Amino acid sequence: MFPSSTSRIGRIGRGRWWVVVPSVHPLGLNESEHVGEGTRVWAWAHVLPGAVVGRDCNICDHAFVEGGVVLGDRVTVKNAVLLFDGVSVGDDVFLGPNVVFTNDLRPRAHVKKGPEALLPTRVENGVTLGAGTTVVCGTKIGAHAFAAAGSVITRDVPAHAFVAGNPAKVRGWVCECGERLADDLSCACGKAYQRAGDGLVAR
Repeated sequence: MFPSSTSRIGRIGRGRWWVVVPSVHPLGLNESEHVGEGTRVWAWAHVLPGAVVGRDCNICDHAFVEGGVVLGDRVTVKNAVLLFDGVSVGDDVFLGPNVVFTNDLRPRAHVKKGPEALLPTRVENGVTLGAGTTVVCGTKIGAHAFAAAGSVITRDVPAHAFVAGNPAKVRGWVCECGERLADDLSCACGKAYQRAGDGLVAR
């Protein structure tokens, strides 16, 4: 852990220090005043003013978090992830390397748009997005869903769905623990599920 200008620090005795919020690498840049306790911002990562980042998040090298983004607690943002205005992420979400979110379906360099023209994207609690996943704006990714590496998500993803491909399609179902479910929607870890709408809920 490394204290920074945005960290609150204090002495706990005989030369030892504690760091409260947050920890920013000397080569990282955090411009937000809304970053939770225990969150780490690593080298060449950039968090813009106005972004809301929860507790105990890990924002890795070269990640970019725009000012209109909301991240929950214990979110892992791996290297080179791009999060733009309008993206909202729940707790315990894993964003693999080079995951990209969009927020404009029809961008043009010469057409300037305000925040009201952007389409929001919601990622629910416990989701995993594999390396290189692209998320097209205006979608909702249900709790504990799992996207394979390289997926292109163009529509809503049900809770606990395993999706893959371009465009991403449901290929199966996954447990909260991340393992693939059997045909009876049970997991080796002991959890079991049942259908509810388009997705699954615990039995």
